[in-house]
Amino acid sequence: MSNTDFSASLLRWHDIHGRHDLPWQTDMSAYRVWVSEIMLQQTQVATVIPYYQRFMQHFPDITSLANADLDKVLHLWTGLGYYARARNLHKTAITISTDFAGIFPKDLDTVMSLAGIGRSTAAAILALSDNQHHAILDGNVKRVLTRYFAIDGWPGKKTVEQILWQHAEALTPATNTAQYTQAIMDLGATVCTRTKARCPECPLQKNCLAFANNSVANYPTSKPKKTIPVKTTTMLLLRNNDNHVLLQQRPPSGIWGGLWCLLEAQCDATQQAVSAWSLKELKLSIDNINIATPLRHTFSHFHLDITPVYASVISETPAIMEQADTVWYNTSEPDARGLAAPVKKLLDTHNDAIAGATT
Repeated sequence: MSNTDFSASLLRWHDIHGRHDLPWQTDMSAYRVWVSEIMLQQTQVATVIPYYQRFMQHFPDITSLANADLDKVLHLWTGLGYYARARNLHKTAITISTDFAGIFPKDLDTVMSLAGIGRSTAAAILALSDNQHHAILDGNVKRVLTRYFAIDGWPGKKTVEQILWQHAEALTPATNTAQYTQAIMDLGATVCTRTKARCPECPLQKNCLAFANNSVANYPTSKPKKTIPVKTTTMLLLRNNDNHVLLQQRPPSGIWGGLWCLLEAQCDATQQAVSAWSLKELKLSIDNINIATPLRHTFSHFHLDITPVYASVISETPAIMEQADTVWYNTSEPDARGLAAPVKKLLDTHNDAIAGATT
C-alpha cells in the first residue's frame, strides 16, 4: 500500500466510523484543541470529557485562563492527575497573553517552546485547528505504526522513535491533514487498541505486517520493566472545634506542586509519636488520635503508602494560621482550591463521618 493509499483508506474509514462529536471538535480553535490535547496526555477520552467541559465553562478562552488564580485551575483539575499539566497550561496561557497579545501562535517551533508542549502536541494543535501539514506521534499513532510496519523495540527508545517519526511524516498527507490526524488517532483509540485489537474492522488490515504475522499483541514492544519502589508517609487529619481540617499548600514544583495537602508527620505512625511531633513542629496539642488503615496511591514511578491519622486539636496557636500556606479547610462547604487525589478521598471520608455523626 502506498503512502497515498494509506491515508486515503484511513480517511474513508474515518468518514463513517470516526469520532465526530467530541466536545473539543466544536469550534476547533487552537485554544480548545490545546487544552484537550494536554488533558488527553496519559488520560482516556471518557475520563477527560467532563473535566474538559467544566474547564471550558470556567475558562472559555486564553485570557480567562491567564487571569485565573492557579488554585482555581488546580481545583478544576483535581482527580485528573499529572498536575504539572495544569500548572503548565496556566503558565503558557499567561505567556500567550503577555507575549503574543492573547493569540495562540501558529508557528511550530514557537508552539514547541511553550511550557508543557512537545513536538507531537504542537503538531496536533496546529494540524487540527489550522490544517497545517505536521505529523503527530502520540501513543495511538505509535501503536498503529509499530503494528503496521512490525517495528520492534520500545517506542520510547530514541532510535525506535526516530523510525516512527520518519513513517509518520511520510504518511501524513499535505492536504486534509486535520482529518487525517483525527483519523489515525481515532483508529488507535477505537480499533487498534492496546488489548483485543479489532483487526477485522481495520482499514489497514490487508497490509499490516503484525496482522499478517499473527503478532499484533506483540506490538508495540513493552517498556523494560523496573521494580517500582514503595514510599511511606503519615498524613494528619487534624480537626479543630468546627470540624475543619488543617491543610498546607505544597511548593510550586515537585509532587503535587501547588496543591493543598494534609500535613505529613515526619515520625512513626503511632499515637505517642504523632502527638509529640504535632506539639513540637506545629505547636498544637492533640487528642482522640486514631491511626487508620493505610491506603496506596500510585504515581508513574513509585507507590506511596499513606497512613491516615485522625486527631482533634485541643488548642490552637495563632502561629499556625499566620503562615500563608496553611488553612483550616471546611469539608462541609469546600471552596475552590486544588487538592491532591488521595487527600480529597480522605477529606470526603472525613466529611461522611461528620455527616453520620450528626444524623
